[in-house]
Amino acid sequence: MLNSRRLTSHVTVPISAGLLVNTGSYFDALTHFRSGDPEPIVRQFVDAAFYAIGSGRRLVDELRSVRAAYQEQTTARADSTAWKLIDRLMAQPVVNSGYVVEAFGISGVAAQRAIDRLVESGVLREVTQRARNRVWQADGILTALDDFAAGIRRVRG
Repeated sequence: MLNSRRLTSHVTVPISAGLLVNTGSYFDALTHFRSGDPEPIVRQFVDAAFYAIGSGRRLVDELRSVRAAYQEQTTARADSTAWKLIDRLMAQPVVNSGYVVEAFGISGVAAQRAIDRLVESGVLREVTQRARNRVWQADGILTALDDFAAGIRRVRG
């Protein structure tokens, strides 16, 4: 709805996260709405939108910091796929070589070279420990996402 009304262009604001902060207040506002008083539910949505915006901004700032740290700790040629992969990890923090091949239109060898470079730099960590169908993850990004999710808590009341 926000996107179709051009209030946001690239981001979906997780308003539900703000509504879940205090479910008791939300349910009370719904009760008032059903009784003909719309003000409490409108106030709930406004507060939830501002909460979501603040939470989203903190997440974006944290992801920018993680990306900058990844770039700082990585050494590679200027034209290396490793740099492009760092950027792509922001949207896909768990990868395999097939994903890298498809994402950048490169050979399997080139994909593995980029992954290996990021493993050496501490950006990626292998999580499968197998000879085939290996998977790597960017722990810094996943930690930021986990922290974001943990910050959105339900308060019953």
